[in-house]
Amino acid sequence: MHPRAVQMVTRKWVRLAGIDKQITPHKLRHTFATSLYSKSHDILAVQKALGHRSIVHTQIYAHISDESLETALENRSSDFHS
Repeated sequence: MHPRAVQMVTRKWVRLAGIDKQITPHKLRHTFATSLYSKSHDILAVQKALGHRSIVHTQIYAHISDESLETALENRSSDFHS
């Protein structure tokens, strides 16, 4: 499928869903990869799903997940100190 066709289909379904945010195919891809990594913690599965040749390009999703974990732990820690 041509990239422009993907953009047009995405725009159509976002509009039909009543979503009032700018959603792009790239954002959907990024969200998919972040979700896959956060549920599986398998960076090689994410690499394969995205079609990355190098793990270097995939490691950003592990970093994002690590930041989310750190934030969650900090939030839990404040619950115990209240």
